[in-house]
Amino acid sequence: MAIGLMNNTILKSSLSKAQTNHHSLVPLTIFDKAAFDLHVVVLYAFKPPMPSNEVLKNALSKVLIHFPHLAGRFTTDDKGQPCIVLNNAGIRIIETYVPTTLADQLPFDPSKEVNHLLPPVEGIDELLQIQLNRYACGGLVIGQTAHHRVADGQSLSSFFVAWAKLVRGLAVDPLPYHDRDAISVPRNQPRAQFAHRFIEFRQTNVPNTPILLSSIENLITHFSTDFINKIKSKVTQGNDSNPHQRYSTFECLLAHVWKKMTQARGLELEQFTQVRVAVNGRARMKPQVPIEYFGNLVLWAYPRLTVREVLMESHAYVAKAIHDAVAKIDNKYFQSFIDFGELLKRNGEELEGTAPEIGNTLCPNLEVDSWLRFQFHDLNFGGGGPCAFYPPNIPVEGLLIFLPSCRVGGGVDVVMSLLPEHASIFKTNSHSLQ
Repeated sequence: MAIGLMNNTILKSSLSKAQTNHHSLVPLTIFDKAAFDLHVVVLYAFKPPMPSNEVLKNALSKVLIHFPHLAGRFTTDDKGQPCIVLNNAGIRIIETYVPTTLADQLPFDPSKEVNHLLPPVEGIDELLQIQLNRYACGGLVIGQTAHHRVADGQSLSSFFVAWAKLVRGLAVDPLPYHDRDAISVPRNQPRAQFAHRFIEFRQTNVPNTPILLSSIENLITHFSTDFINKIKSKVTQGNDSNPHQRYSTFECLLAHVWKKMTQARGLELEQFTQVRVAVNGRARMKPQVPIEYFGNLVLWAYPRLTVREVLMESHAYVAKAIHDAVAKIDNKYFQSFIDFGELLKRNGEELEGTAPEIGNTLCPNLEVDSWLRFQFHDLNFGGGGPCAFYPPNIPVEGLLIFLPSCRVGGGVDVVMSLLPEHASIFKTNSHSLQ
């Protein structure tokens, strides 16, 4: 579809020139270094009426005052350490006109090309880019790219909610917390109590398993509230060893999806499969870390089972494996990781994060992020919340993202990437409870 480019420029925060003359350096934390080294891409769709682009840009310039890292740039300090320079170099804003109605383009289909709705992610210096795609009906699709080493998903969702509040004439409340040093304070005698060198990091130049991006199929699978309740009931009924134990929606649904994806992949029964599950440290590190912290504060749990266990044991058994692995990533574990970062710094050592690179295949394993508790349904620019949103072009086979569904009745959408031969089987079996 031909779209019209109306504007492509740099937008800076509305700080005065005097306020931006001091270019402070913010070193990346050990959490930032462990995060994906790539731009995260998300599309948000809003039905009309929506405020004008000028109103949106004016509020965006103001909200960047409270999120200066997003308008900065990556650099290094005099010791060669990676940093963000808070120089208000700005974010990129692209404005387009799409000569059709938004209703004609929804729901989002991962099999369709959507790059025309997104800023480019190659060869750019900007840490945040926003593309405003205005439709003939007045609807709007916002295409976002943000570098993951600046902030995690919870932080970016807080930024978007703050932007929407300013558009509606409300104050940004609560304000983000930016003291990265304060959340990464090592103990007086740092001690790494876990094998972080081999869990969150790996030695450099370790070969990966590359595949062609064109051979990865992206799909969105919807699980209704009614179906999720059936899974929860199945987990409860199968939990004979501890009938009082309750599992979250995420744990129950992940147990089901893990089963179905393992089945679709046709793995050998004695083979091991594990899931790399993102764990948010804000809840684990209370009260020393405010919930409003802006940056990366995620580590990972690694539930691991044989294929035989995943396929032949109950949903409750698999959910328990997930729950127990996540529970181990507690405050003690986060503190050990902070201490490990301090020891690396003292030794002048750099390691490579275990986050998969673009074009890798994770089979027989999975990587899972849950966005279920992010603030997307509070993202209201004045015309209501998003009618659809999802991260397109997932660049790693075996990566799954759990989203709160925008459908009437709610539920969960799982965005995933699989090899086509596995995707076709998953589509057929995804809603079988057998």
